[in-house]
Amino acid sequence: MDRLQELGDLYAETSGGDPWAWNQARGPFLGHLTADTRRPGFSLLIAETTALTGYAYGFPTGGSGPWWAGFDGHVRGGLLRRAASRPLFVVSGIVVPPRVRREYRDHVWNLARRLQRRLLADHGAALGVALVDVRDGRTVETMRSWGWRYAGDDGLQAVSPGPFRILALAPGT
Repeated sequence: MDRLQELGDLYAETSGGDPWAWNQARGPFLGHLTADTRRPGFSLLIAETTALTGYAYGFPTGGSGPWWAGFDGHVRGGLLRRAASRPLFVVSGIVVPPRVRREYRDHVWNLARRLQRRLLADHGAALGVALVDVRDGRTVETMRSWGWRYAGDDGLQAVSPGPFRILALAPGT
């Protein structure tokens, strides 16, 4: 991936803290992103003007397979039924500047909302799914403002998956 370093730089800059913290966050993020690029169907959407302004990425998955490893017994009902009919799309990351996370989050033209909507539309996904650390309330709150719901809302039954919260997003949201 030609722009990997640039993607890592934007991630570090948007993750908060001081420049020392950026360097600490950058390495693990790039490792995670590189691993995701090897998944079948990986997709990356980039938003830019004269510079990189944001991006979102992920990959399709069915109702079983390695992505779900460790979630046996934690995901059931409507979520897996939807995955049986059409693939789910795992949104691994949405990287946007802090102001995008704070301002106008519930507006349809918000950059993060447009990126996530496009990822799902491009892949014809039945549903978008994301894992968020249960201790990361700020990310959960932000993603919910972008239209994400707990897997468990709207009949998508789920039990607490331990250290992660499973969020779901309907296409077009």
